[in-house]
Amino acid sequence: MRWMIYGANGYTGELIARQAARDGMRPVLAGRNARAIHRLGDELGCETSIFALSREAAIEALHDVDLVLHCAGPFTDTSQVMIEACLETGTHYLDITGEIDVFEYVHSKQRVAQAKERGVILCSGVGFDVIPTDCVARKLKELIPDATTLALGFSAAAGISPGTMKTAVRGLGSSSVERVNGKLSSFPIGAKRRTIDFGRGSRTAIAIPWGDVSTAYYTTDIPNITTWVPVPTAAAYAARALSWFSPILGKEAVQERLLRYVDENVSGPDEAVREKSSTYVWGEATNEEGRKVVVRIQTASTYAFTVYGALAVVKRLLGSGGMLAGSFTPAMLFGSHFIEEIQGSSSFVIDEIRP
Repeated sequence: MRWMIYGANGYTGELIARQAARDGMRPVLAGRNARAIHRLGDELGCETSIFALSREAAIEALHDVDLVLHCAGPFTDTSQVMIEACLETGTHYLDITGEIDVFEYVHSKQRVAQAKERGVILCSGVGFDVIPTDCVARKLKELIPDATTLALGFSAAAGISPGTMKTAVRGLGSSSVERVNGKLSSFPIGAKRRTIDFGRGSRTAIAIPWGDVSTAYYTTDIPNITTWVPVPTAAAYAARALSWFSPILGKEAVQERLLRYVDENVSGPDEAVREKSSTYVWGEATNEEGRKVVVRIQTASTYAFTVYGALAVVKRLLGSGGMLAGSFTPAMLFGSHFIEEIQGSSSFVIDEIRP
């Protein structure tokens, strides 16, 4: 099967391309920046394809491609065109997004029906966003099938890439999000706080708009979902104060200046940081009787995990004889234990708390 990395010249796209080449894979390297793509293709011995993300150009470029791994964010701006082109050409679609809007688009009834009709697999979030927490969510559903409330989170130490920082900037003008009775619901960033032991001691954590408020619902059908990260206590209060300025931070002129700052000053963590860092992933499910189960697992650093996780999904799909078509989360495709098979991951640690 012939497969493509679109956005191969970006921070994460290039990491994935280089690891793919080390693994003996030869993806088509694609993107808009001809100079950067050709340079990387020559270095790695890979075919290249240069096209901007218009529907017509993408359809032409994908006509003989079996699978595309989409790595060009912000995905809210770029994913829809690529997904539509994949549906038109019968190309399986993967991306490494963590953006809720993209997940909701992929799992909409219309997209599910189109994917099934065209024989296409759509699977967003095949990197750190959201494989680890998605697998933890599925594991919790297996352990407590009647769960009504699900909380997920992670504690990470590595730096941040330009693409991820741009996604965060785009979110400064919006609210946090949770799932309440099956529906997405907004609330001010920093408004919800709790103490969580992610695996290395109790920390103050705040609820954030992480992708699992979308994906974990489709994976587990649990109706109430929140997502959490640890922060210093002072930062938790600062986040609440920052939400008061969201109308200003969301203005186009302010966004343009912040995005330009990212382009000029953010480069992403280097190899040493990626290799020595690790991430702690946590999940908690509760049923109506008050039974509570906690699952923890340790993984490689966020960007290293994204490289390993995305390629693990690609390899499975390229080697599959024929999987069901439709829209999926990673854990829907491969089960809860998929995370334990990815390089750098430990095994699940499970604690049960009876009422």
